[in-house]
Amino acid sequence: MVKLNKIYTRTGDDGTTGLVDGSRTAKHALRIEAIGRVDEANSAIGLAAVALRDAPHHAALVRIQNDLFDLGADLATPASGGDDFAPSEMVLRIVPAQTDWIEQAIDEYNEHLQPLTSFILPGGSEAAARTHVARASTRAAERAMTELAQAEAINPAALAYVNRLSDFLFVLARVLNDDGASDVKWVPGGSR
Repeated sequence: MVKLNKIYTRTGDDGTTGLVDGSRTAKHALRIEAIGRVDEANSAIGLAAVALRDAPHHAALVRIQNDLFDLGADLATPASGGDDFAPSEMVLRIVPAQTDWIEQAIDEYNEHLQPLTSFILPGGSEAAARTHVARASTRAAERAMTELAQAEAINPAALAYVNRLSDFLFVLARVLNDDGASDVKWVPGGSR
């Protein structure tokens, strides 16, 4: 269990922040950018969860928020020499089972959705619109993570997780729009 007695430490006043392994890095480093984008996605999911507080999908979003904290911890733990990204008692990593759960939820939700006949606009109900914002934030986190992966080794399971998460949020937004019946369809060139 994490215990936070003091919120400010002053250790970051020089523009650096600490990683799980004890090293320090610039607050603008690719790794910190990725962690920050994951935090933004988590916050956007929290906003969607508020709209679903009494709905059955609320628990799924809270589960995902916890997973995103795991993802942040994973990203905050640089690979050591020969690291195979296996979790341990001391290292928290995203594992394939977390992605498997998301895939099962997507499959379950998709069973009741109307087929897509057009791209859809991010809107419809308020809950769906908030979920689309969370999806877009998740895509930004994925872009930051893939940029980091070009420079440093990161957990492949983490990349799979964030990719699948944006798919989940897209499908959930459609569920929240009356299983797709209230989706707002894109009209190409409709305002010319």
